[in-house]
Amino acid sequence: MRTRHPRNASGDWYVDTTCTNCGAAQTVAPGLIVERDGQSVFLRQPNTKDELRQAWRARILCPSASIRTESHTKLAYPVFPEEMTERVYRLGYNAAASFGAHSFALRHDTGTFMIDSPRWTQTVVDQLSAWDGLAGILLSHEDDVGDAQRYADHFHAPVWNHEKDHAAAPFADRVITGDEPATIAEGLLAIPVPGHSRGSVCYLWNQCLFSGDTLAWDFERNDLFTYRQYCWSWEKLRKSLIRLSAHDFEWVFAGHGGSYHLPAGEMRARLTALIGRMKKQ
Repeated sequence: MRTRHPRNASGDWYVDTTCTNCGAAQTVAPGLIVERDGQSVFLRQPNTKDELRQAWRARILCPSASIRTESHTKLAYPVFPEEMTERVYRLGYNAAASFGAHSFALRHDTGTFMIDSPRWTQTVVDQLSAWDGLAGILLSHEDDVGDAQRYADHFHAPVWNHEKDHAAAPFADRVITGDEPATIAEGLLAIPVPGHSRGSVCYLWNQCLFSGDTLAWDFERNDLFTYRQYCWSWEKLRKSLIRLSAHDFEWVFAGHGGSYHLPAGEMRARLTALIGRMKKQ
């Protein structure tokens, strides 16, 4: 039985106690949905059109279907794909198999690339079909494969991942090797960043960094962060971030955690500060 968590603000919208605390809802509705007692809850009710849109995004992407309304209203307008910046979209429909990680679409000149995978749903298939299918699927690491194989099979799309995480997606037919950056398509770079996992990869295009679980934005601290508690090697991750800091980017699009924009110089300063904090931990 689904039960409303008592820490939700009173009103129509709530998160029930089946929430797995993946954090995805908190990152699409920062300040509206927060963590309390080890799960997401509504800190307050959505009051504006934008906040209502955020609540709907959280409901649709929630991998455990834990976000509810007492009025049982229906969605009156599309909220996914969510345009993040020019040519970059958040797909929604987060997969439980990926622990609720976000996935993205990049409308590259050569076609649409999916970065990590949502759960299999006809809505996403229809949107990708409207974009003329998939030019490829880029996997950031072993945890966020989701339903990538179903999408790859359906659209006859190649799949990239790193050799050290290849066992998690043996269907991938474009294998990244070593620690040096590799070109996927014009202006689209795969940057190996071992640390979160042995085969973690960030993808960089036009100042946009698709960071998987290597790097994310914390809306409560208002800063960049990375996950020590979910980390194969903290020291290798720190060294990977040092190498990553040689690249310019203004956007971080994270699998887990928030996505955020800053001018490239400020983003580099935040990353440098994070690297310094990591050395002390």
